[in-house]
Amino acid sequence: MLRAARTLLEVGRENREAREAARTARTFLKRVAEGVGARPGRHVRRQLALKDAEISALKKALARVRGEASPAGGTLVFFVVGQKKSGTTWLMRMLDAHPEILCKGEGRFFGTGWKREALKESGVQELPSSLHEALLDSEYLRCWIQRSVWSRNEDPEEHLTNIMRMVSDYFLEGELLKTGKTLVGDKSPLLVPGTIKEVREVYPEARVIHIIRDGRDAAVSAMHHTWNFGNVRENSKMAEKREAYRRNPLELLEADQSIFAGNLLRKAAWEWTTLVGSVVEDGPKLLGDNYREVRYEDLLERPGEEVGKLLEFLGARSDERAVGRCIGTASFEKLSEGRKRGQEDPTSFFRKGVAGEWRNVFTRRDRRIFKEESGELLVRLGYEKDDNW
Repeated sequence: MLRAARTLLEVGRENREAREAARTARTFLKRVAEGVGARPGRHVRRQLALKDAEISALKKALARVRGEASPAGGTLVFFVVGQKKSGTTWLMRMLDAHPEILCKGEGRFFGTGWKREALKESGVQELPSSLHEALLDSEYLRCWIQRSVWSRNEDPEEHLTNIMRMVSDYFLEGELLKTGKTLVGDKSPLLVPGTIKEVREVYPEARVIHIIRDGRDAAVSAMHHTWNFGNVRENSKMAEKREAYRRNPLELLEADQSIFAGNLLRKAAWEWTTLVGSVVEDGPKLLGDNYREVRYEDLLERPGEEVGKLLEFLGARSDERAVGRCIGTASFEKLSEGRKRGQEDPTSFFRKGVAGEWRNVFTRRDRRIFKEESGELLVRLGYEKDDNW
């Protein structure tokens, strides 16, 4: 492996891809040098996984530079995260269309502390919790670890984290083997603020793509999603607003009536600020170069450029043909079965596919509520220059 890294350094002047691989090789050699003679730590399994991923990446980069077929082994795992209705499904469809990438959702591997109330409700298909929460909350599994002769004097949390890693690999890589692809990713809306910390703990080598959308548009889209797929009681205030909007979208706005019943908008703004704010803070700090952000609005405006960058980030082919396949397969026209972007079907999961719709929907009170909860983050992310909006 050291020979492969040094070879990359030698060919690093040939082209941009080789130079990028060479930088990776330097990092790898430095880590190896620093690790010589070091005693195994508590996180041995994940350290080995990290090294395996680095070695695999170097082998694939070297093969690509030489024009050879990529070697098998060392699967790259990535996760697509984002606040609900921020474009995670759209991005998942684009990435999954790539010939090297399997991307599915929502596996919900991470999200400790998040649970559904109706765990075993008959007919419910939604996941009752994240996989990580299911393992951590398993009383009998924890008891076994604490009492087994193989682990009774050791930290049960460490073992549970390692089990989480192995179980996740079982599902992700097992499904990947059926496809003949080489990269596998899971997409899921953000459930808890500590998502990035969980990823770093379980998958230190994984790459994370965070798709960000203006929280006001995400709130509008989420409201329509609730109208269509949520538990909306007939004759309720929410049902009344839904029917009024579907009769005439301008009716509520002209009457200065919000589409949001009760405190739903304040709750949506708080969630967007808490979840998105935590990821933009933790991502660069904990994952470094393995973290990447993409804006929903940028994907709309320049899809070729943004998708190309994401494919390069994942180490997948990013030529014009591959990018075009991703964009074409997940175009709004195809996902909506023929509608042009901007043509609304209020009952569809892919309802409209535009940016800035909040301006046509928010009342004065809606603006005030969202500004109170999320004004600072809107400015920080560049969606507004200041509070005067």
